[in-house]
Amino acid sequence: MADTVLIVAAHPDDEVLGVGGTAARHVLSGDAVHSLIVAEGVTSRSLHRDAVQAKPSLAQLGSEAARAAAELRLPPPRQLGLPDNRLDSLDLLDIIKPIEAIIAEVRPQVIYTHHAGDLNIDHECVHRAVLTAARRLPGSTVRAIYTFETVSSTEWGSLELSSGFRPARFVDIGTTLTAKLRALEQYEMEMRPFPHARSVTAVEALARVRGAQSGMEAAEAFGVMYELWK
Repeated sequence: MADTVLIVAAHPDDEVLGVGGTAARHVLSGDAVHSLIVAEGVTSRSLHRDAVQAKPSLAQLGSEAARAAAELRLPPPRQLGLPDNRLDSLDLLDIIKPIEAIIAEVRPQVIYTHHAGDLNIDHECVHRAVLTAARRLPGSTVRAIYTFETVSSTEWGSLELSSGFRPARFVDIGTTLTAKLRALEQYEMEMRPFPHARSVTAVEALARVRGAQSGMEAAEAFGVMYELWK
């Protein structure tokens, strides 16, 4: 039976960096894959948040996100448009509630979201919000929650605040790595030239390392929050 999958990411490009190859695998398996991006991804580049001034950049980033999704054969991501890199300025409940609403609408069996120990504060806030929004209650459809790594954030997380990213699940993306890299190339505003960690070359290198760790050509690695088997 096909699954419904929900990816909850903090910023445009996180959904591809962390789970792009696996999302494409889900599609090839006949699963329905949805993505939700919580923060708008632009306004933190200025000293003060000005969504009006940032409107052209926000429109460009939205277009890039839609093109990236198309490369993975996904629908365009839903976007909440919350303040970029300022999610810790909001009440956590104001992040949880819209995520709860999407979960109630989509009714996913599988959710992917950020590792809690990332350097980026938005990643941490989204992780906490998702775990609350998807908590196990009678009638819940969610069977599994997995956390992904995000280059240029996960590797810089403080080991004094968390135990670091320790993957327990590896997904073979040997057949979908090319699609992931093509999707990342759509993010012209976000990607950087090598040797920056957020470069296509570095992302491919990480996929090859994760593959070598698990006996595959290329892989994406995930933490496991919980898995239910019935």
